[in-house]
Amino acid sequence: MTDSGKFNSQEPSSSQSNQGQKVEVVVASPSDAEVNILGELSIFVLRVGFSIFMIHHGLEKLQDPQGFAEFVVGKYFAFLPGDPVIWTFAAAITQLVCPIGLALGIFTRISALGILNTMIFAVYFHLSDTGLEGFPLAVVDDHNYAFELSAIYAAISLYFLCAGPGRLSVFRKTNKVTYYPKGNES
Repeated sequence: MTDSGKFNSQEPSSSQSNQGQKVEVVVASPSDAEVNILGELSIFVLRVGFSIFMIHHGLEKLQDPQGFAEFVVGKYFAFLPGDPVIWTFAAAITQLVCPIGLALGIFTRISALGILNTMIFAVYFHLSDTGLEGFPLAVVDDHNYAFELSAIYAAISLYFLCAGPGRLSVFRKTNKVTYYPKGNES
């Protein structure tokens, strides 16, 4: 069936009953007339804009890796094994490579996961350094909570991790899912 919300599947033949069967599920795709182009453009702009801002944070870490390693990683993440400079470079590379993948729509979910991971550490750092600062009702001197930007980046990363890149991406996922369920061996 091809109705929206219905599935197509192949029935196994009697010769395949002892083997695992191949099942293909095709999710109905909206026709070109049904595509919300403004929604897709908004997702694209969010994905690219977010990525451009994230690259800045990776470049910042590369400006003074020793300082970041000493005053951030060494001080707030002493529980991490190994040299803090290695963790600094890992964060910087993640914040440089993953936004490129995310912006292009290449390995979007893996890229979003990498960014989300660094942002969870950033939120932890800010909360350890300044606390909640009276969140959510306090008015703070700097007009923003210290953890606010990192939390927003984490939320956007989580969105792309769960939802994917949208239709305007280099690697657009097809609507066909193939899986091999375990067969009954009776």
